[in-house]
Amino acid sequence: MSLIRALHQQLIDRTTTSVALTQAALDSMVKNESNGAYLTTLAESALAAARAIDARYDAGEDLPLLSGIPGALKDNMCMAGVRTTAASKMLDNYIAPYNAGVVDRLAAAGAVIVGKTNMDEFAMGSSTENSAYQKTKNPINPEYVPGGSSGGSAAAVAQGDIVWSLGSDTGGSIRLPAAFCGLVGVKPTYGRVSRAGLIAMASSLDQIGPFATCVEDAAIVLNAIIGTDPKDATTVDAPTPDFTTEFNTDLTGIRVGVPTEYFAEGLPADVRAVNEEAIEHLRKLGATITPVSLPNSRYALPVYYILQPAEVSSNLARMDGIRYGMSIDDQKADRPVGSSPLLERYLDSRHYGLGAEVKKRIMLGTYTLSSGYYDAYYAKAQKVRALIRRDFERAFESVDVIYAPSAPDTAWKFGEKSVDPLAMYLADIYTVTANLTGIPAMSQPIGTVVRSGDTLPLGGQLLAKWWDESTMLRVGHALEQSLKAV
Repeated sequence: MSLIRALHQQLIDRTTTSVALTQAALDSMVKNESNGAYLTTLAESALAAARAIDARYDAGEDLPLLSGIPGALKDNMCMAGVRTTAASKMLDNYIAPYNAGVVDRLAAAGAVIVGKTNMDEFAMGSSTENSAYQKTKNPINPEYVPGGSSGGSAAAVAQGDIVWSLGSDTGGSIRLPAAFCGLVGVKPTYGRVSRAGLIAMASSLDQIGPFATCVEDAAIVLNAIIGTDPKDATTVDAPTPDFTTEFNTDLTGIRVGVPTEYFAEGLPADVRAVNEEAIEHLRKLGATITPVSLPNSRYALPVYYILQPAEVSSNLARMDGIRYGMSIDDQKADRPVGSSPLLERYLDSRHYGLGAEVKKRIMLGTYTLSSGYYDAYYAKAQKVRALIRRDFERAFESVDVIYAPSAPDTAWKFGEKSVDPLAMYLADIYTVTANLTGIPAMSQPIGTVVRSGDTLPLGGQLLAKWWDESTMLRVGHALEQSLKAV
């Protein structure tokens, strides 16, 4: 059931008010404070916005579905006059002078923003353990990570403070937390949602999308934020349909591809079984299940971890303590004779302002872009990226959507993968292809498995053709209803 529609009807009937919903969200945020979902709470501005929306409801205005309903933003999205840190000490005191494009669209829809959520620093991580401020706990079980890098946005919805939030997805940073927290998370087609005002991590991969507790609510939020933006040249003037109008539970005529490479050796038997059961639900709903091959997807993770750090190296060059970020000069006496004071300020600011994972990716990216290595690594990775895209183009000639696991396993306990970067990176093995190719993708709950005596959620992933979020959401909604009926 759509919580947003239900709340919207209550607001129309005046059986509740936006102020009441907003205050309830703020109270819940205090109650769940120990989970560490938020970096900034916006009580004053949120209540002011709620009062303004209530006045419009009282006047009988016909308002959009999101009007008066509280939500939250990942803290890499700028909001005018609000501290925006990207969970980095480098931006500890940064107050955004303007709104991100999605913030303006949410304002036009009447949405109320109650807070900015925690994340991996500059969105680099899969667990939200890399925040410079705090760790975010998974509300389902606080011993486990919520996924990353949008872990705070997922936790805020999963713990019941709010019914929607926004995250950003560069290699799975919406879909992985959605899978680990039992939510729906959508990465739209690259260019569908404005990135203006999003603190860039990897510009050819980043995309903003929603978290919600059901597919319809995710579609409602997506409706509000899509569209071209003159401030973001990568947005495309594509048709912007209402993604909720085609929902039904009959998938007759829909062709679902199942990539053999995503169900190969290495997928745990119980995870495979839950995903295969979800595929069987799709079959019973009338969909035709067809095996497909994405042969170059085996190279997706190494390609991603060449291209993403390279773009990180470029984008974060501005965080030098002069143009952006904290400015520090420790004035140590042991500096080399004749060293540049300006260079020393750069080095000191980045040394104190950036975390270990960020520094690691900057160094990897700078290395792959350096003379003598560019052709061997970066240029070759771009060529393989084109081959991966071609695999998907061929697959979509015979199917409408592709079904795959969201992750190779469930959430893990804090610290379990921190000492092994490769193990952490492998969590993104099924998600990075959507970012490399730009296609839309969505994770949704499909069941649970037991790990260390704890019952944890699993996510299943639907991937669709470029600009065809409608079919992806329609199939996801039908699957959701079928799974709930069991």
